[in-house]
Amino acid sequence: MRVPVALLRHRITVESYAGESAYGPQYRHPIPDVPALVDETPRLVRAPDGRQVVASATVIAGPALDCPPGSRLTLPGGRTTTAITVAHHTAPGLPVPANTEVSCE
Repeated sequence: MRVPVALLRHRITVESYAGESAYGPQYRHPIPDVPALVDETPRLVRAPDGRQVVASATVIAGPALDCPPGSRLTLPGGRTTTAITVAHHTAPGLPVPANTEVSCE
């Protein structure tokens, strides 16, 4: 079971993080119009390196979203942000929708 697309009211653009080079971070080609639900309420999250940081936005999208930490996201208002943490929520056999939750700087 997946999150119904009708509930994902916002559209975001995702540039998946592809690693570092001598010139800085590298990103894959942008994927525009990704259906998502965006909550721009600040909250405290733990970054992959263990630091506690404030996430300025949380994005809920379908389970197939390719968005590793470090990816760039353009939110509906035009603000560009970076993914801090990514959580894939699944519950096989339970009546809960699978989704991907991204906490952004």
